[in-house]
Formats: sequence, structure tokens, C-alpha cells
Amino acid sequence: MAEAFRVAVTALRANRLRSLLTMLGVVIGVAAVVVLVAIGTGAKQEVEQQVNGLGANLVIVVPGRLEIGSAPTRSRLQLEDAEDLGRELGQPGRVAVTISSGETVRFGSRDVFATVSGTNPAVPEVFVRPLARGDYLRDSDVDTRRRVAVIGSGIAEALFDGADPLGRTLSVGGVRFRVIGVFERIGSSLGADRDDEVHIPVTAAQRLFGDVRIDAFALKAPSTDEIEQTRRAALAVLADRYPDEEFSAVTQDQVLGTVGRILGLLTTVLAAIAAISLLVGGVGVSNIMLVSVRERTREIGLRKAVGARTRDITLQFLLEAVLLTTVGGVIGIALGIGGSLGLAAVVDQLPAVVTWWSPALAFTVSAAVGIFFGVVPARRAGRLDPVVALRTE
Repeated sequence: MAEAFRVAVTALRANRLRSLLTMLGVVIGVAAVVVLVAIGTGAKQEVEQQVNGLGANLVIVVPGRLEIGSAPTRSRLQLEDAEDLGRELGQPGRVAVTISSGETVRFGSRDVFATVSGTNPAVPEVFVRPLARGDYLRDSDVDTRRRVAVIGSGIAEALFDGADPLGRTLSVGGVRFRVIGVFERIGSSLGADRDDEVHIPVTAAQRLFGDVRIDAFALKAPSTDEIEQTRRAALAVLADRYPDEEFSAVTQDQVLGTVGRILGLLTTVLAAIAAISLLVGGVGVSNIMLVSVRERTREIGLRKAVGARTRDITLQFLLEAVLLTTVGGVIGIALGIGGSLGLAAVVDQLPAVVTWWSPALAFTVSAAVGIFFGVVPARRAGRLDPVVALRTE
């Protein structure tokens, strides 16, 4: 085996350029598989972090059925429903509500378009929304429809340019609100920039938007084991209040499971497309090895004449094919890992995480390609008649 390996290396080095060009298809295929799997895995982990960053043990209740292709449902939920829901579930004052709209927020000559959410004091209890300074909304703000606002750090930077916004008055949809708090910078989550949000009392938002509806409720289960129980209890309470209406309660695990399946399928499809390059590279290896068999016909005849067996010749050429693809696989893995880390460092919105199994899988596939596409040329070389081979010019 050692002698066959030495001869294989010598044969490949004798035609360096041809060997390099033959490996190119395998290198590109392996690198593409590693990079695309890393991007898909990174995207999946990024979504998981963003969903988990919203809070723990969350249950989101919305009107209608949450299914792809289902028509949007007009909400009939009221603020009183949140109070009843909290009492029934033993969580009074810990049911967060929201009603949202896009509005222009202005201070002086500066303005930005932001997501304005009418909420209640339960939001910090349910979601993870730390404040950089100031205070969050109070029950008295909701009861009196007080025009106060808690703004995101992006809004603070855009409108106040480094100045302290606390106590300042800004315009939300043409109505003046006093800033009482600023959120810590949190970045984007599920495609939305959470630093460009403005929270105002839900009652003030209903007056501003001219609507008394509530878009959704959010609850926090006491523990992970009670998430499903909380979800079913919330749906049961709303079913009693609105027997003719349909509601959906979504948990974090359900969101992560759905998104995970979608991203997993997408990653698999991308990796399969990239693997086509490996097949193309394998065809190239097979073609070059057939050419090599033709060029070395006299060598094969001479080796058989001095006692080489058919399996020795077959093993020799098969080893050369596998060596081509495995070396190409190693180079492709190095380029794929380097490319993935480079993309993650240069492009912030393109997370890439290299898992141990993708390089291992790529290397295994590259070796398998060498065996699969090297068998035909190797068997052809091993079956040559030594007399006929020695007569070949």
C-alpha cells in the first residue's frame, strides 16, 4: 500500500497542472457546501437568539388563525379582556397588551418614521426590555391617558443627537408626548429594528389611532413546564368571552420549531445545489483518469509482465483518483471555513457558523466521489491484457 501511495503521488506530481485543474471542481464544490451550510446554520442560530431574546416562557395570543394563506382577522379584543385574563390565570396585572401603528415622530426640525406601540406597564414583566435611563409606563399613565413615551435608542439618537431626551416633548402623529424613558440598544429582532420603537400608554394610543381594539396579548408562563397549560387556559378564557371568535396562542417553541424547519430545509436545498459541483468535479476526475490509463498503457503492460496482479493495478489507479478528490476536499474545506469566517466578519447581516459536521461530511463526500468515479478507470486499467498493452505505441 505504501508503494502504491508513493507511485500515485509521483504520477500526480508529474502532471501538476492537470491534477490541479482536475481538483478544481471538487475544491469549489466542497467550499460551496461548507459556506452555504455555515450560512444556513448561522441564520438558524441568529433567529433562535432573537426569539429567545424577547423573553422566557412567552405565550402570544392573537385573534384569528395563524396559518400561511389565512386572511387577517379584525381584532375584537378589548383592554378589559387583559384584566379578566390576568385574573383567571392568577397573573393580575401581568398580561401585556399591544396596539401598533407606523407614525411619524418629530422633534424640532428632525423626524423619523417609527413603530408606535400602545402598551401597558406589564411589558417589562413579560418581555426583556431594559431601560438605559428614565422610567417605564405606570398604571396611572394608562388610567389617565397621559401623553408620555418611552423611546428606543435609535429614535433618541436620530432626534436628539446625543442630548438627553428625558423631559423633552416630541410629536407622535401630530400629538405631543413627553419622553420619560429610553430603552437600551437591543438591535434587530425577526426583521424589525427594535431600537426604532416608541411605547406610549395603550389608552393614549387608542385615542391617537382612533380605535379601541387590542392587537395581541402576551403572557409569561411561571415555568417552562407550564407553558402549554398557560396557552390552553388563555384560549379557554377567550373562548368563553367570544364563543363565535377564533384565537391563536403561539409559544416560543412553536415559533422556533417552525422557523427551524424552514431554515433547515433551505440549508439542505442550498447544500444539495452546491453538491452538484462535486458531481461535476467527479466526472472530471473520471475523465482525466481514463486519459491517464490510455497514456500509461505500456506502463501497465510492463508492470503486469513483471508480476503485478489485476487488483494491484486497479488499486493503483483507484488510489490516484481518491487522492485527487481528498486533497481537493481538504483545500475546499480550508477555503470554505475561511470564506465563512470572512463573510461573518465583513457582513454583519450575514451570520455564518461552521459546525463540525459540515467539513466532515464534505470530506467524506469528496472521498466517496473519488471512489465512485475512480472505479471505472481503475477497473479498465486492471483488465488490460499485458501483451496488448506492451504492443501499444
